[in-house]
This record gives sequence, structure tokens and C-alpha cells, in this order.
Amino acid sequence: MKERKKPLRTCVVTKEKCEKKDLIRIVRNKEGIVEVDLTGKKNGRGAYLKKDKEVFEKARKNKILDKILEVEIKEEIYDELNNLL
Repeated sequence: MKERKKPLRTCVVTKEKCEKKDLIRIVRNKEGIVEVDLTGKKNGRGAYLKKDKEVFEKARKNKILDKILEVEIKEEIYDELNNLL
């Protein structure tokens, strides 16, 4: 039986291609609300981060998610990301 292709996504911080299960998706919907998407299926503009504390800290320090999602990211989102690890 043919093996299914695994979906690859790119981390916005490291530019590394990883499987979806190794990344966390952050979404901005049409209303401009930013939230962590654990299902990977919410509507809106998404950005993927590798599940690594160093990556989260680099994203926070350099405001990478702000640039990608084109909206100011609240500290609560970064705190939620840190709690997921």
C-alpha cells in the first residue's frame, strides 16, 4: 500500500521545513483576533512556530509574528505558547 505524503510547513523563525505535528500554528482571523490554533484548521492567516522555547523567545524578541500576521501580538499569546511546552 502506498504511504501517504506527510504535510510539511515552514517555521517562520528558523525557516526550517517540519511536519505539521512538530509545529504550533498561530492564527489571525478576519476580525484581527490572534489565537493559538491547536487543531490546525481554524480560518484565517496562519504562521507556524517550531515547538521549542528558544524559537518562541526569538519570535517574541524580534516581533516576527507581528510582521507575519500584520497585527500586534499580545504578551498573553506568547505566555500561552510557553505554557504549551
